[in-house]
Amino acid sequence: MKSTKTSDLRDLKAGEIETKLSDANEELMKLRFQQVTGQLTDTSRLRILRREIARMQTILREQASEQTTAEANTEGEA
Repeated sequence: MKSTKTSDLRDLKAGEIETKLSDANEELMKLRFQQVTGQLTDTSRLRILRREIARMQTILREQASEQTTAEANTEGEA
Protein backbone atom coordinates (compact mmCIF):
# COMPACT_ATOMS: atom_id res chain seq x y z
CA MET A 1 0.00 0.00 0.00
CA LYS A 2 1.40 3.35 -1.05
CA SER A 3 1.64 6.10 1.53
CA THR A 4 -1.32 8.49 1.30
CA LYS A 5 -1.11 12.21 1.91
CA THR A 6 -3.42 13.71 4.50
CA SER A 7 -4.80 16.23 2.02
CA ASP A 8 -5.75 13.39 -0.33
CA LEU A 9 -7.51 11.56 2.48
CA ARG A 10 -9.50 14.65 3.46
CA ASP A 11 -10.91 14.82 -0.08
CA LEU A 12 -12.32 11.27 0.16
CA LYS A 13 -15.73 10.32 1.48
CA ALA A 14 -16.05 8.45 4.76
CA GLY A 15 -16.86 5.15 3.05
CA GLU A 16 -13.73 5.33 0.90
CA ILE A 17 -11.57 6.09 3.93
CA GLU A 18 -13.13 3.18 5.82
CA THR A 19 -12.26 0.88 2.90
CA LYS A 20 -8.65 2.09 2.90
CA LEU A 21 -8.58 1.72 6.68
CA SER A 22 -9.71 -1.91 6.57
CA ASP A 23 -7.12 -2.64 3.86
CA ALA A 24 -4.40 -1.04 5.97
CA ASN A 25 -5.44 -3.02 9.05
CA GLU A 26 -5.32 -6.22 7.02
CA GLU A 27 -1.85 -5.35 5.70
CA LEU A 28 -0.67 -4.55 9.23
CA MET A 29 -1.85 -7.95 10.43
CA LYS A 30 0.06 -9.66 7.60
CA LEU A 31 3.21 -7.68 8.40
CA ARG A 32 2.96 -8.63 12.07
CA PHE A 33 2.75 -12.30 11.13
CA GLN A 34 5.80 -11.87 8.90
CA GLN A 35 7.66 -10.21 11.76
CA VAL A 36 6.84 -13.04 14.17
CA THR A 37 7.96 -15.70 11.69
CA GLY A 38 11.14 -13.77 10.86
CA GLN A 39 10.21 -13.15 7.22
CA LEU A 40 9.84 -9.35 7.49
CA THR A 41 12.83 -7.49 6.11
CA ASP A 42 11.51 -3.90 6.16
CA THR A 43 10.49 -3.34 9.78
CA SER A 44 10.00 0.40 9.23
CA ARG A 45 6.87 -0.44 7.21
CA LEU A 46 5.10 -1.40 10.48
CA ARG A 47 5.63 2.07 11.91
CA ILE A 48 4.58 3.80 8.71
CA LEU A 49 1.43 1.72 8.43
CA ARG A 50 0.44 2.31 12.06
CA ARG A 51 0.74 6.04 11.51
CA GLU A 52 -1.33 5.88 8.32
CA ILE A 53 -4.04 3.99 10.21
CA ALA A 54 -4.02 6.61 12.96
CA ARG A 55 -4.21 9.38 10.34
CA MET A 56 -7.25 7.78 8.70
CA GLN A 57 -8.99 7.25 12.04
CA THR A 58 -8.36 10.88 12.98
CA ILE A 59 -9.83 12.16 9.72
CA LEU A 60 -12.91 9.94 10.15
CA ARG A 61 -13.42 11.32 13.66
CA GLU A 62 -12.99 14.89 12.43
CA GLN A 63 -15.57 14.34 9.70
CA ALA A 64 -18.02 12.80 12.18
CA SER A 65 -17.49 15.70 14.56
CA GLU A 66 -18.06 18.26 11.81
CA GLN A 67 -21.23 16.49 10.79
CA THR A 68 -22.66 16.45 14.32
CA THR A 69 -21.72 20.11 14.79
CA ALA A 70 -23.46 21.03 11.55
CA GLU A 71 -26.57 19.10 12.60
CA ALA A 72 -26.60 20.81 16.00
CA ASN A 73 -26.33 24.23 14.34
CA THR A 74 -29.24 23.55 11.98
CA GLU A 75 -31.42 22.31 14.85
CA GLY A 76 -30.62 25.44 16.85
CA GLU A 77 -31.71 27.67 13.97
CA ALA A 78 -35.02 25.88 13.43
